[in-house]
Amino acid sequence: MKLAIVTAYPPSKVTLNEYAYHLVKHFRQNQEVTELVLLTDVIPDQADITFEEDGCEITVKQCWKFNSLKNVFSIAKAVRATQPDAVLYNLQFMKFGDKKVAAALGLFSPWVSKMMGVKTTVLLHNIMETVDLDSAGFTSNKLKIKAYNFIGEMLTRVVLKADTVALTISKYVDILEEKYNAKNCVLIPHGTFEIPEEPSYDVAPGPLKIMTFGKFGTYKKVEILIEAVQIVREQTGRDLEIVIAGTDSPNTPGYLAEVQEVYKNVPNLTFTGYVEEEDVPVIFSESAMVVFPYTSTTGSSGVLHQAGSYGKAVVMPDLGDLGILVKEEGYRGEFFNPESMHSLATGIQTLVTNEAYRTEIAKANYQAATALPMSRIAQMYIDVFNGTSRRTKNTTLMAA
Repeated sequence: MKLAIVTAYPPSKVTLNEYAYHLVKHFRQNQEVTELVLLTDVIPDQADITFEEDGCEITVKQCWKFNSLKNVFSIAKAVRATQPDAVLYNLQFMKFGDKKVAAALGLFSPWVSKMMGVKTTVLLHNIMETVDLDSAGFTSNKLKIKAYNFIGEMLTRVVLKADTVALTISKYVDILEEKYNAKNCVLIPHGTFEIPEEPSYDVAPGPLKIMTFGKFGTYKKVEILIEAVQIVREQTGRDLEIVIAGTDSPNTPGYLAEVQEVYKNVPNLTFTGYVEEEDVPVIFSESAMVVFPYTSTTGSSGVLHQAGSYGKAVVMPDLGDLGILVKEEGYRGEFFNPESMHSLATGIQTLVTNEAYRTEIAKANYQAATALPMSRIAQMYIDVFNGTSRRTKNTTLMAA
């Protein structure tokens, strides 16, 4: 099978680039894939396609740009030129731009691919029905929210024109089947990027590192974490370090720089900036726990899966998508009220002071992560391409 993947790809900073890297890594090792074609936003010489493991040939073709109005045409041209047996789109609604027209036009590409006679699958990481537009930094204006939701519904119908739409959470499948009467949806979990050997669960000597990881400023706010850790320091006297790993959300440029200035006198507060792929294992391994200072969610959490793969306990809000992952995939965590700094402090303090409980959660998360490695996720997609995947949300998890 010659498989094309339309996606952002490292060193691109466009969303979902890291997920694409790990999908590619495991697709190329699957014996059913004879060639991979990356239809991406980076030039071939820059694309990170050097892997230690043996695998199939990879061709890289730059054919779209963030915020370009021409992406739907340039992607179609690249699909026609490369003639894949199947094409997979790695998407969320703002994948092709943060400008509304460019973002919307890009989402027509899967429909165009299908009309060209190419078997087309969309991996859709979020759906508009579960995104809080205010918290996510789009708008707080009620009229605009209605307009966005209307446009989102229209674009969802466009995306559903693909042969198959894969979703990472069962709730998303339910919504699209019930609201849009969709018959082509399939549940394929997010999966875990890397499965290292089971860790020792011992923390490194020195300050206990409390880490958060992501793109911050919209529904991910680090002020509540900083304030909560200061409360825990006062109440326990423990030596704690706050590690904020990541960058600003595209919707809130300059956010972390402002936070860093406001809290410049807080001791043991580290801002790492962008974390390169090779540094991800280090920053997770050195942390005692991972905290999710979220006010809402926009899809299956890659950070939770990463935390699990490195055997880390987590403190997270009791919100929709995170709660579903706990129920469906076996992850565990200490939950807090996302509107309460003191609730977060209590959750962190519980894991700081109770090492046995922290280790218990860490072990459960590692076990959950190992149950869904990316090799299995890649095979689920290949089953979809081959037409052998069952299309119900209840049986898809057993398909691989």
